[in-house]
Amino acid sequence: MKSVRLRLLLLALLPLAVLMPLLLTLAMTRWNADYDAVLIAKVESDLRIAEQYLGHLQTGSAESLRSIANSTAFQQALTKGPAEVQAHLQALRDDLQLDFLEYLTLAELTPALGQWPVIQAATKGQRASQIDIFSAQDLADAAPHLADQARISLIETEAAAPTSRQVEDRGMVLHTAAPVVTLGHHGVLRGGRLLNRNLGFIDTLNALVYLGGPAEQNRQGTATLFLDDTRISTNVRLFEEVRALGTRVSAVVRNKVLGEGLTWLNRAFVVNDWYISGYLPLTDSYGARVGMLYVGFLEAPYTTAKKEAYWTIVAVFLAVLALSAPLFLWLAKGIFSPLERMSLTMKRVERGDLTARNGSTGRQDEIGQVAGHLDSLLDQIQERDQRLRDWAGELNQRVDQRTAELRAANEKLEETFQQLVVSEKLASIGEITAGVAHEINNPVAVIQGNVDVIRMTLGPDAEEVVTELDLIDNQVMRIGAIVGKLLQFARPSEFGTFEERLDLAPLVSDCLVLVDHVVARQAIQVEKRFDQEAQAAPPVRIDPGELQQVVINLILNAAQAMEGHGTLTLSLQASDRDGRSGALLTVADSGCGIPEEHLAAVFNPFYTTKLGEGTGLGLSISQTLIQRAGGRITVRNRQGGGAAFSIWLPSAEGQQDSATTTAAQ
Repeated sequence: MKSVRLRLLLLALLPLAVLMPLLLTLAMTRWNADYDAVLIAKVESDLRIAEQYLGHLQTGSAESLRSIANSTAFQQALTKGPAEVQAHLQALRDDLQLDFLEYLTLAELTPALGQWPVIQAATKGQRASQIDIFSAQDLADAAPHLADQARISLIETEAAAPTSRQVEDRGMVLHTAAPVVTLGHHGVLRGGRLLNRNLGFIDTLNALVYLGGPAEQNRQGTATLFLDDTRISTNVRLFEEVRALGTRVSAVVRNKVLGEGLTWLNRAFVVNDWYISGYLPLTDSYGARVGMLYVGFLEAPYTTAKKEAYWTIVAVFLAVLALSAPLFLWLAKGIFSPLERMSLTMKRVERGDLTARNGSTGRQDEIGQVAGHLDSLLDQIQERDQRLRDWAGELNQRVDQRTAELRAANEKLEETFQQLVVSEKLASIGEITAGVAHEINNPVAVIQGNVDVIRMTLGPDAEEVVTELDLIDNQVMRIGAIVGKLLQFARPSEFGTFEERLDLAPLVSDCLVLVDHVVARQAIQVEKRFDQEAQAAPPVRIDPGELQQVVINLILNAAQAMEGHGTLTLSLQASDRDGRSGALLTVADSGCGIPEEHLAAVFNPFYTTKLGEGTGLGLSISQTLIQRAGGRITVRNRQGGGAAFSIWLPSAEGQQDSATTTAAQ
């Protein structure tokens, strides 16, 4: 801290800059805790409302069934027979929003039905309504369509407990029973409402809790009914119009609510966002925890509101600090301005400006005298610096000359070293691949021979396994093709050395005909740009088969890079290189191009981007063939997208002249 003005400013503003933020932090921490407590209290209140609504449904369902059992109309239906009872209950079922409603005499109560606690209570003369979990068979027995309604496919959910289940086919049912004792009839009136996919129930619950007014609507509340840890009825959205049925609650909430039987009142991650959440465990008529009732509202609006409050307070504090600092600096300006001018002068000198001076300060005190002495010292430094620069200039000229000579020698040495490394690498790889290829041929021949023996041995019976035998033939042929490429890479001289004088344009056109079956079935446009006038490409000397192999390989690679659509551009022109005339053929595509870090490796043996499809020898063999003909093959990325491979070959006349000169020497 070198500035005296800054020190005095800090001393003056330290109470404001340190104590005030500390007090604000303590206040905001307390306010944040109280704010979160209010949110938790609110979701707790919402959860109690939802719990009361569910209890009201249970009580109302039990009262409704008791009223039906004691009604005159039901008693009259009993006297008319089972058909009349069924018709009467069918009409009442829709009014009560029940999925099934039936009358069972004591004789009709099977052991499976008699095990339900609500039915046991009804046989003892008490009405009862509980949440029960029905199996798929129980649902089908109650009503055929309920099994399909209850079936929900489980969706993999972030942070949920691991499970091997794929679907939830059980049903959570609001199970109600009332006793029937009248006119000699003794039995049970049983009804149920399936809560799986019961969107009317969950939307009514959500509206009851959160649609009490504009303030409630802004809370973006949600409600969900869980069977175990799976959402079976919810208004939480997985997507905009898709409810999150089949998603599961997080493992933390599941252990707390279903495992320990506690009510969860805290923030929780729900499907795809954070909510202020309340989870209440639900028990069935046996007293077992079978599910959860959830209500919650989106946390984001409240988090945004808190952040806005934080930043408002911070902005006000910074505004006060910003107004206080200039006022203090203005008051101290008269004292510190000359000192600051000298400090700026020294900084300019440090940056190399030796002409910087303080000038007249208009003061006659000690500060003015120091400024004058500083200017005098700077005059002496500038004079000595100029003499040093003159000496340094002459020395730099000599150093630059020597450096240029060393750089040229180093570049030649580096080029020679790289050529030696590449030659040794290719020689080693060629020797290894040739040996591997020859060793592979022996077991391949044995395999092919045994397949033929199988065909001859089986005779007509070979038709039953003809597909398998053909598959073996195809794979043997593929191995043979790979071995051929390895041998061609290892000993390219054995696969064609018949050079002849030829024009490139007809050969390129022939190559397009050979690959037409690949290009024609894709949306690829082919553009040929062949110079026909003064810049026409001269004839070259190379084996036509080898050059055709290289061009077809480049065209097929370009077609694969464009993935079925794009423009393939073939250009041919005369081009001079290193004082030699020649022809330049460019194969360019509009595909995705080649990553810059891979450009230097595309011609390396076994390098490929088509893992599992290619051998990685195509471009390496192509480079070997072109270099053997005295040419060069290079690659670059195009500015408009895609890659361009260029083949330069010396003209036939220039190549012949070079060979004659070499022989004469």
